[in-house]
Amino acid sequence: MTKNELFLELAKPNENGVSRWINVNEFVGKYADLAFGNGASWARKESTLAKRFIIEFDKSLSNGNSIDAIRLNGFNNGDFSQHINANIKKTIKAMRCVVLGTSNPEVDHKNGMKNESRVMRNENQLASDFQPLSKAANDAKRQFCKECKRTKTRFDAKRLGYPMSYYKGQPNHNFEEDACVGCYWYDPIEFKKHLKEDKGN
Repeated sequence: MTKNELFLELAKPNENGVSRWINVNEFVGKYADLAFGNGASWARKESTLAKRFIIEFDKSLSNGNSIDAIRLNGFNNGDFSQHINANIKKTIKAMRCVVLGTSNPEVDHKNGMKNESRVMRNENQLASDFQPLSKAANDAKRQFCKECKRTKTRFDAKRLGYPMSYYKGQPNHNFEEDACVGCYWYDPIEFKKHLKEDKGN
């Protein structure tokens, strides 16, 4: 089997060309040939795999620039990408960070797993799928999302001093499309609205 065939067997993408996150620790035994050396040679942008699929890499925040996970996020046919609609991007960029209140924010996908097929299609996106986050807040969210994906345990907002962990869902998840809903980082404004409801306001 070629490396592409080995990876597809391991990743098992669905009918939309989307797979789960594959940790590089899984590149052992039968799949040992997939182990990355100096760069992901078989998954580079000019590779055969990249011509067929949109490939996403998760790079370790604590180990330089190394790749620690990879997944397929749709077919590379121009319809299915993580690009943000230009009008939506302009709208969000004009807002202030929902966490720090600072201007010139980054445009953040609320769903940190980026596993909603509609949201990943440029023409089907809604402004409500995104939010303005400062670079500092977005970097923090990215780290917590990475930890969530690795442990399958959702971020606990009590770590930030809030009286509740999340307003919807359970501590653990199975990477379902709505797994992020209820998490503080998914939508800090919505999260705070539920705090007010809890107080009866």
